[in-house]
Parts: sequence; structure tokens; C-alpha cells
Amino acid sequence: MSGVILPKEISQALVELTGEPRESMALVLLIGGYARHKMAEIDAALRQYEQKYEMSFEAYEQLWESQESEEHYAYANEWDYLEWEALVTRRKRLEARFGWLP
Repeated sequence: MSGVILPKEISQALVELTGEPRESMALVLLIGGYARHKMAEIDAALRQYEQKYEMSFEAYEQLWESQESEEHYAYANEWDYLEWEALVTRRKRLEARFGWLP
């Protein structure tokens, strides 16, 4: 980790949290653990939408784009669509960034 100087307290906390004595590796472990945690949160939220609408986002998106319906313009439905799409996008970005995680 060139160019990064951490305060002593942060460095010690990294070592204590991870059990890894090398500061740079401890930071990698911590970031990796947090990334896995966030992806698990996103996956749980995605499952909620999939259960609510009984389909994947891809299927819902296809319906949304191919059918004109007053339901599409209901605030709750539009909000769900936007939130669901954001979750899918965020999951893909995290997966691309942290694909090296086991």
C-alpha cells in the first residue's frame, strides 16, 4: 500500500480485527469482508423484490418496457422499479470490482 499512512490506532485496529500483522493485507481483508457483507445485503433486498413480484428483475424490466399500464405510473411501483434497478446495478458493479473475492 504505497502512499497511505494510517494513524497508529487504525493500524492497530486493523491488526486486531483481522489477525493479520501486515497492515496492507489487513486492509485488504477488511475491505473484502465489507464488500461481501454489502453484496449479501443487496442479495437479500433483491430476493425481497423477486418474492414480491414473483419474478427476476430482468423479467420485470421486460414487462415494464413492453406493456403500457397505469400501474407503471403508480408511485410505489415506479419507486420499486427504480430501487430494484439500482440494486441490480450496484450488485453488478461490486461483483466486477471485487470478483477476486472467494
